[in-house]
Amino acid sequence: MTEQNLTGRTALVTGGASGIGAACARTLAARGAHVTVADLDDVAAKSLADEIDGTAWHVDLLDTDPLTEMQLETDILVNNAGIQTISPIEEFRPEDFRRIQTLMVEAPFLLIRAALPHMYSTGFGRIVNVSSVHGLRASAYKAAYVTAKHGLEGLSKVTALEGGPHGVTSNCVNPGYVLTPLVQKQIADQAQVHGISEADVIEKVMLTESAIKRLVEPSEVASLVAWLASADAGMVTGASYTIDGGWTAR
Repeated sequence: MTEQNLTGRTALVTGGASGIGAACARTLAARGAHVTVADLDDVAAKSLADEIDGTAWHVDLLDTDPLTEMQLETDILVNNAGIQTISPIEEFRPEDFRRIQTLMVEAPFLLIRAALPHMYSTGFGRIVNVSSVHGLRASAYKAAYVTAKHGLEGLSKVTALEGGPHGVTSNCVNPGYVLTPLVQKQIADQAQVHGISEADVIEKVMLTESAIKRLVEPSEVASLVAWLASADAGMVTGASYTIDGGWTAR
């Protein structure tokens, strides 16, 4: 019998009001955790928090100064918030590159830094970083996103090494293209960059490397996140779990 009951645990999910984050929040709550839904969209965060009997946290993670002095009392931290900009390197705006590094590398670092003291004091912690296939592979026109996800992979592994003696695990989840608003926006952007139709973007760009020819469902990612947060995954740390339909098998 597996032990994935999270009753009595607290969880924080960034970017928790939509897409993968919302699926994670719902799944963790269904398994008994009290979930804080952290998101820039305060209305959506409050709505989901009310739905799952959780807590809403309206936060702009691009404003990192308040995070430097923060202390988080959470047992499970899911670093999920992300954005995307698609452009050739020579046209990539430096401010866009910096913004993506701030949100997807610096903010997770600061949240982990804020959460570890509590986790160490209780002897239990689960940090799950929602990375991407692009934390392991590169794609053209995504210099900032690929760079950030590779950085998140390194941060996760260092956290695993430091946290292990204190009962804290740290892992990455690496989905392929997931059926979320972020990806749906990418379809139109990639169609413009590549000069092809949106249907061709899905078939010839997004799914060309995948053995299973469909997009990943947010609930599938959330299920893996919830397992990593469970007692069953106590010996799993410093790992990167692909959920990509076989993309990285190539």
